[in-house]
Amino acid sequence: MDSVTSEQRRTLHSTADNGLKIVVVGGFGVGKTTLVRSVSEIRPLNTEETMTQAGEGVDDTAGVAAKTATTVAFDFGRISLDAHNVLYLFGAPGQERFWFLWDRLFSGTLGAVVLVDTRRLADSWYAIDRLEHHGTPFVVACNDFGGPVHTPAQVREALDLADEVPLVFCDARSRESSKQVLISLVEHLRSVVAASRPTSHPIPEPTP
Repeated sequence: MDSVTSEQRRTLHSTADNGLKIVVVGGFGVGKTTLVRSVSEIRPLNTEETMTQAGEGVDDTAGVAAKTATTVAFDFGRISLDAHNVLYLFGAPGQERFWFLWDRLFSGTLGAVVLVDTRRLADSWYAIDRLEHHGTPFVVACNDFGGPVHTPAQVREALDLADEVPLVFCDARSRESSKQVLISLVEHLRSVVAASRPTSHPIPEPTP
Protein backbone atom coordinates (compact mmCIF):
# COMPACT_ATOMS: atom_id res chain seq x y z
CA MET A 1 0.00 0.00 0.00
CA ASP A 2 2.77 2.39 -0.89
CA SER A 3 1.92 5.95 -1.80
CA VAL A 4 1.48 6.69 -5.51
CA THR A 5 2.06 9.70 -7.72
CA SER A 6 -0.73 12.10 -8.65
CA GLU A 7 -0.81 10.58 -12.16
CA GLN A 8 -1.19 7.06 -10.74
CA ARG A 9 -3.93 8.32 -8.47
CA ARG A 10 -6.03 9.10 -11.54
CA THR A 11 -5.27 6.08 -13.74
CA LEU A 12 -5.75 2.37 -13.09
CA HIS A 13 -2.96 0.14 -14.43
CA SER A 14 -4.00 -1.61 -17.66
CA THR A 15 -2.47 -4.81 -16.22
CA ALA A 16 -4.77 -4.77 -13.16
CA ASP A 17 -6.69 -8.03 -13.37
CA ASN A 18 -7.43 -9.02 -9.78
CA GLY A 19 -9.98 -6.99 -7.86
CA LEU A 20 -10.22 -7.45 -4.09
CA LYS A 21 -13.24 -6.11 -2.22
CA ILE A 22 -13.31 -4.92 1.39
CA VAL A 23 -16.26 -3.37 3.21
CA VAL A 24 -16.07 -0.83 6.04
CA VAL A 25 -19.05 -1.09 8.37
CA GLY A 26 -20.08 0.25 11.75
CA GLY A 27 -22.58 2.42 13.55
CA PHE A 28 -23.85 5.84 12.60
CA GLY A 29 -21.14 8.51 12.61
CA VAL A 30 -18.16 6.30 13.46
CA GLY A 31 -16.00 7.62 10.60
CA LYS A 32 -16.50 5.15 7.73
CA THR A 33 -16.65 7.86 5.05
CA THR A 34 -13.62 9.54 6.61
CA LEU A 35 -11.57 6.33 6.54
CA VAL A 36 -12.38 5.59 2.90
CA ARG A 37 -11.62 9.19 1.95
CA SER A 38 -8.30 9.26 3.81
CA VAL A 39 -6.86 6.12 2.26
CA SER A 40 -8.29 6.05 -1.29
CA GLU A 41 -5.89 6.85 -4.13
CA ILE A 42 -8.73 8.33 -6.18
CA ARG A 43 -11.30 10.93 -5.28
CA PRO A 44 -13.80 8.72 -3.44
CA LEU A 45 -17.34 8.28 -4.65
CA ASN A 46 -19.70 9.04 -1.81
CA THR A 47 -23.42 9.48 -1.40
CA GLU A 48 -23.40 11.92 1.47
CA GLU A 49 -26.50 14.07 1.85
CA THR A 50 -27.19 16.94 4.21
CA MET A 51 -29.09 15.85 7.28
CA THR A 52 -32.48 17.55 7.57
CA GLN A 53 -35.29 17.79 10.07
CA ALA A 54 -36.99 14.89 8.29
CA GLY A 55 -34.40 12.59 9.84
CA GLU A 56 -35.11 13.72 13.38
CA GLY A 57 -36.62 10.93 15.38
CA VAL A 58 -35.50 8.42 12.74
CA ASP A 59 -31.69 8.51 13.03
CA ASP A 60 -30.22 8.27 16.52
CA THR A 61 -27.80 11.21 16.71
CA ALA A 62 -26.83 10.65 20.33
CA GLY A 63 -23.11 11.29 20.58
CA VAL A 64 -22.91 12.73 17.05
CA ALA A 65 -25.05 15.84 17.42
CA ALA A 66 -22.56 17.90 15.38
CA LYS A 67 -22.90 15.61 12.34
CA THR A 68 -24.40 17.51 9.37
CA ALA A 69 -24.16 14.98 6.52
CA THR A 70 -24.71 11.24 6.22
CA THR A 71 -24.14 8.42 3.74
CA VAL A 72 -27.36 7.19 2.14
CA ALA A 73 -26.01 4.39 -0.10
CA PHE A 74 -22.28 3.68 0.15
CA ASP A 75 -18.79 5.13 -0.16
CA PHE A 76 -16.34 3.81 -2.72
CA GLY A 77 -12.56 4.10 -2.88
CA ARG A 78 -9.64 2.34 -4.56
CA ILE A 79 -6.07 1.37 -3.73
CA SER A 80 -3.66 -0.14 -6.28
CA LEU A 81 -1.62 -2.72 -4.38
CA ASP A 82 0.62 -3.50 -7.35
CA ALA A 83 0.38 -3.78 -11.15
CA HIS A 84 -2.12 -6.63 -10.95
CA ASN A 85 -3.99 -6.34 -7.63
CA VAL A 86 -6.48 -3.59 -6.87
CA LEU A 87 -8.31 -3.13 -3.58
CA TYR A 88 -11.83 -1.73 -3.75
CA LEU A 89 -13.25 -0.20 -0.58
CA PHE A 90 -16.95 0.09 0.12
CA GLY A 91 -18.20 2.05 3.11
CA ALA A 92 -21.65 1.01 4.32
CA PRO A 93 -24.24 3.48 5.69
CA GLY A 94 -24.59 3.29 9.45
CA GLN A 95 -28.24 4.18 10.07
CA GLU A 96 -30.61 1.34 10.89
CA ARG A 97 -32.96 2.31 8.04
CA PHE A 98 -30.18 1.48 5.52
CA TRP A 99 -29.12 -1.84 7.02
CA PHE A 100 -31.00 -3.70 4.26
CA LEU A 101 -28.18 -2.62 1.90
CA TRP A 102 -25.51 -4.37 3.91
CA ASP A 103 -26.15 -7.93 2.73
CA ARG A 104 -25.71 -6.82 -0.89
CA LEU A 105 -22.54 -4.93 -0.09
CA PHE A 106 -21.16 -8.07 1.60
CA SER A 107 -21.52 -10.06 -1.65
CA GLY A 108 -18.08 -10.98 -2.98
CA THR A 109 -16.32 -9.39 -0.01
CA LEU A 110 -13.03 -10.88 1.15
CA GLY A 111 -13.21 -9.23 4.55
CA ALA A 112 -14.42 -6.23 6.49
CA VAL A 113 -13.38 -3.52 8.88
CA VAL A 114 -15.78 -2.83 11.75
CA LEU A 115 -15.11 0.76 12.73
CA VAL A 116 -16.24 1.63 16.25
CA ASP A 117 -16.53 4.67 18.47
CA THR A 118 -15.60 3.54 21.98
CA ARG A 119 -18.12 6.04 23.37
CA ARG A 120 -20.90 4.07 21.63
CA LEU A 121 -19.73 0.47 21.49
CA ALA A 122 -23.26 -0.94 21.40
CA ASP A 123 -23.74 0.65 17.96
CA SER A 124 -21.29 -1.92 16.57
CA TRP A 125 -23.12 -5.05 17.68
CA TYR A 126 -25.28 -5.30 14.57
CA ALA A 127 -22.30 -5.03 12.20
CA ILE A 128 -20.44 -7.79 14.03
CA ASP A 129 -23.55 -9.98 14.11
CA ARG A 130 -24.13 -9.64 10.34
CA LEU A 131 -20.50 -10.38 9.49
CA GLU A 132 -20.50 -13.46 11.71
CA HIS A 133 -23.79 -14.53 10.08
CA HIS A 134 -22.19 -14.29 6.62
CA GLY A 135 -18.96 -15.93 7.78
CA THR A 136 -16.99 -12.88 6.65
CA PRO A 137 -13.58 -12.40 8.32
CA PHE A 138 -13.18 -8.99 9.93
CA VAL A 139 -11.07 -6.80 12.17
CA VAL A 140 -12.33 -4.23 14.65
CA ALA A 141 -10.81 -0.76 14.53
CA CYS A 142 -11.47 1.73 17.32
CA ASN A 143 -11.57 5.24 15.86
CA ASP A 144 -10.13 7.93 18.10
CA PHE A 145 -12.77 10.50 19.02
CA GLY A 146 -10.97 11.68 22.12
CA GLY A 147 -13.35 9.95 24.49
CA PRO A 148 -12.55 7.88 27.59
CA VAL A 149 -9.62 5.53 27.12
CA HIS A 150 -10.54 1.85 27.07
CA THR A 151 -8.10 -1.03 27.20
CA PRO A 152 -8.20 -3.67 24.46
CA ALA A 153 -9.49 -6.15 27.02
CA GLN A 154 -12.38 -3.85 27.93
CA VAL A 155 -13.33 -3.35 24.29
CA ARG A 156 -13.14 -7.07 23.60
CA GLU A 157 -15.34 -7.85 26.56
CA ALA A 158 -17.90 -5.19 25.61
CA LEU A 159 -18.11 -6.46 22.02
CA ASP A 160 -17.77 -10.15 22.97
CA LEU A 161 -14.98 -10.54 20.41
CA ALA A 162 -13.48 -13.93 19.73
CA ASP A 163 -9.77 -14.19 20.48
CA GLU A 164 -8.89 -14.61 16.80
CA VAL A 165 -10.53 -11.33 15.76
CA PRO A 166 -7.84 -8.60 15.54
CA LEU A 167 -8.48 -5.38 17.45
CA VAL A 168 -6.62 -2.20 16.49
CA PHE A 169 -6.83 1.49 17.35
CA CYS A 170 -6.75 4.17 14.68
CA ASP A 171 -7.44 7.73 13.60
CA ALA A 172 -9.61 7.48 10.47
CA ARG A 173 -8.52 10.98 9.41
CA SER A 174 -4.94 9.80 8.97
CA ARG A 175 -3.98 8.04 5.75
CA GLU A 176 -1.14 6.18 7.46
CA SER A 177 -3.35 5.07 10.33
CA SER A 178 -6.10 3.91 7.96
CA LYS A 179 -3.52 2.00 5.91
CA GLN A 180 -2.42 0.15 9.03
CA VAL A 181 -6.03 -0.91 9.65
CA LEU A 182 -6.25 -2.37 6.13
CA ILE A 183 -2.89 -4.06 6.52
CA SER A 184 -4.15 -5.68 9.72
CA LEU A 185 -7.17 -6.98 7.83
CA VAL A 186 -5.06 -8.34 4.96
CA GLU A 187 -2.78 -10.11 7.44
CA HIS A 188 -5.85 -11.57 9.16
CA LEU A 189 -7.26 -12.77 5.82
CA ARG A 190 -3.97 -14.47 5.00
CA SER A 191 -4.01 -16.30 8.33
CA VAL A 192 -7.64 -17.36 7.80
CA VAL A 193 -6.82 -18.69 4.33
CA ALA A 194 -3.72 -20.47 5.57
CA ALA A 195 -5.74 -22.13 8.31
CA SER A 196 -8.43 -23.37 5.95
CA ARG A 197 -7.62 -24.03 2.29
CA PRO A 198 -5.96 -22.35 -0.71
CA THR A 199 -8.01 -19.66 -2.43
CA SER A 200 -8.38 -18.96 -6.14
CA HIS A 201 -7.84 -15.26 -5.32
CA PRO A 202 -4.54 -15.13 -3.41
CA ILE A 203 -4.18 -12.28 -0.95
CA PRO A 204 -1.12 -10.14 -1.78
CA GLU A 205 1.51 -9.52 0.87
CA PRO A 206 0.72 -6.34 2.83
CA THR A 207 3.23 -3.53 2.36
CA PRO A 208 4.53 -2.07 5.65
